[in-house]
Amino acid sequence: MIVFTLLLLTLVVLTWIVLKSRNMQLWIVSYIKNISTKKLHTPNDCKHIYVCLADHFEPYYGQASVTIARQKVDSWVENYVRVASQHTDSDGKHPQHSFFYPVEEYDDWILDKLSGVCKSGFGDVEIHLHHDNDTEENLEKTLLDFKQLLHSKHGLLRKNAAGEIVYGFIHGNWALDNSRPDGKWCGIDNELDVLVRTGCEYDMTMPSAPSDTQTSTINSIYIASEDGKCKSHDKGRSLAVGDWKKDNELLMIQGPLTLNWKSRKFGLIPRIESSELSWDNPPALQRVALWEGCDISVKNAENNIFIKLHTHGLEESNPVMFFENGGFDILWNSLEQKYKNTDSYKLHYVTAWELYSKIKSLSCGEEM
Repeated sequence: MIVFTLLLLTLVVLTWIVLKSRNMQLWIVSYIKNISTKKLHTPNDCKHIYVCLADHFEPYYGQASVTIARQKVDSWVENYVRVASQHTDSDGKHPQHSFFYPVEEYDDWILDKLSGVCKSGFGDVEIHLHHDNDTEENLEKTLLDFKQLLHSKHGLLRKNAAGEIVYGFIHGNWALDNSRPDGKWCGIDNELDVLVRTGCEYDMTMPSAPSDTQTSTINSIYIASEDGKCKSHDKGRSLAVGDWKKDNELLMIQGPLTLNWKSRKFGLIPRIESSELSWDNPPALQRVALWEGCDISVKNAENNIFIKLHTHGLEESNPVMFFENGGFDILWNSLEQKYKNTDSYKLHYVTAWELYSKIKSLSCGEEM
């Protein structure tokens, strides 16, 4: 009995060490709850799969020179349009790339280049921001000025019915609402309010695992309210049909986060599946099933599954993975193989804004 107890305690301690090393203690309880309450779809349901790729698109990553940054973007655009032109979804639409462009890396030549891609029907541009030790006043001015610049000079973003320029957002370094324990890479405890005031309609920062900024809420489309404290978006109200957000609330659209039990470290520890596409995490058919299995949807409209993937498309070896190693072809072939030519599924390639718009229409009861 003593030996058994010691072994059990050892297992518990080792498990906790593993969880802490990957910050899994932040979300593992939600993961277990999701499994226990997983919705069963009836065989006759046609599931609509909406796929969005949100790119933290940083041309000046690694302090690249202007020449290098523009060369990288020029090559990316040429290769992307070439490869994406060969793929379509169930509606005959090409894959869409959502460029979340960093405010601090503004380059008019690059934004004009991306604007051309968008106007050709291959994507869209939204707002990304890295900042540190900021103030509420400066952040508000930064966002207002940048959205105006994107819209007036480059023909990007869009206006709502009230004539306000609106946008989607991803926070740099995952530190939305000052969520890093050390307080770095933000500085604003009421950042959600600032985003809402400046016309932000939705946030796509999560998931951030294994970062310590990861929320306890996972695999969700939910509504967050600012409480004046850091990491106000840790929890929120699940979005449901008939329950659209209020003026002072921010829509949070998360990508899949789960455990990959078929890929285990040391043959024992499941790897984290965070819906990231990178050199170390290239696309694969087996991953597609994991993304779908997270069942990210609007409550009472669960036949619509939203898969938000993310990447840092211009970092390090990622362009090699996507283009030279055929990463994009593998991604789109896998999606099309599983979802395109079947009565059980419909595949939809969408931009981040289109994904948001579909979510809004479902929540408002306009489409079912």
